[in-house]
Amino acid sequence: MILADLGAEIIKVERPGPGDDTRSWGPPFVGSESAYFLSVNRNKKSIAVNMKNPNGSKIIQELAKACDVFIENYIPGKLSKMGLGFEEIKEIAPHIIYCSITGYGQTGPLFQRAGYDAVACAMSGLMYITGPEDGDPVRPGVAMTDLATGLFAHGAIMAGLLQRSKTGKGMHIDCNLLSSQVACLSHVAANFLNGGAEAKRWGTAHGSIVPYQSFKSKDGYLVIGAGNDQQFSTVCKIMELTELIGDPRFKTNKLRVQNRNDLLTILSARFSEKTTSEWLNLLEGSGIPYGPINSIKQVFSEPQVIHNGLVLDMDHPTAGKISVPDFSLVDFLRSFANLMADTETRKFAANSCLPNSFAHHHSTLVTEVKMETAERKHHYRLFTSYFVAHFFYCV
Repeated sequence: MILADLGAEIIKVERPGPGDDTRSWGPPFVGSESAYFLSVNRNKKSIAVNMKNPNGSKIIQELAKACDVFIENYIPGKLSKMGLGFEEIKEIAPHIIYCSITGYGQTGPLFQRAGYDAVACAMSGLMYITGPEDGDPVRPGVAMTDLATGLFAHGAIMAGLLQRSKTGKGMHIDCNLLSSQVACLSHVAANFLNGGAEAKRWGTAHGSIVPYQSFKSKDGYLVIGAGNDQQFSTVCKIMELTELIGDPRFKTNKLRVQNRNDLLTILSARFSEKTTSEWLNLLEGSGIPYGPINSIKQVFSEPQVIHNGLVLDMDHPTAGKISVPDFSLVDFLRSFANLMADTETRKFAANSCLPNSFAHHHSTLVTEVKMETAERKHHYRLFTSYFVAHFFYCV
């Protein structure tokens, strides 16, 4: 969807019959579609093709000739058997940016395994370090590994298109869930690789910064972070605990980490004396990073969320009125379109496309594909000048 928000035309290829599995991932359902499907399929045109059939495979090959990018998430080798692997596609479409998204990569001991977010989350160590300090490992509340891999793929595709604009050559991009999440271990991985220290679960806290976590108030929870001594001093003044500033146990962050339990006991007791809103008012303008722990209902009542325009309202042909999360990148696209003289580019930028019903664009797109192939040079110019390209996504 981010690529589409930047101006790409997305052609999503689904299997005949049930289509994308996520169409049935509910409840809740909005009309005949799951809310899950609607949340992640905005700006994608849908066609249905049986790629195991030679005629279906031929349709995909023709689409590849007309498109700039081919994205697939099959187990390695499966598409090659259908004549649709990278080596086969590049023979007929040498310009193609071919992006594979797999569970574990194209080679190695696990490359033939199917991959899901939760499994990669577990194997990468993310689940091991997530959860209560004295509790079991916990899966993050959203599919962070899937999301991170998509963002890595987005960046790699953009770089691939930039390279192609200079060299005229396509390329194969290989993204996988396991590698993406291991890369996102960040400082936790560095702590082990360089210090040999096994990570642990900290709940909402931070292993190297104190205080940096949630605290229970009289009626809810809030999070504060004091990343340096000055911020800690400010927190103490706001909480009317100035005696902690000069306490030899808490003078530096290193000492606060060493004496974590003593400090947190004192802070927790004080935070419990006031409501969340009272603490938020006291912290306002202090320069301290802070905020409430919001329920999802509270998130969409949050003034900054409303101001940032993070909800997109649409009229769906079968589901009726729907609302989906929006991205701030849309503002970039709208700003970019304002620089363009092209009316159609402006129109595309100003209006997001609905998550479409199954195979909604099949006849139109399959009919047009030969004309698109004949106009490849036009599309190269269109991408270079207007940041609009054709993309192909295969599930």
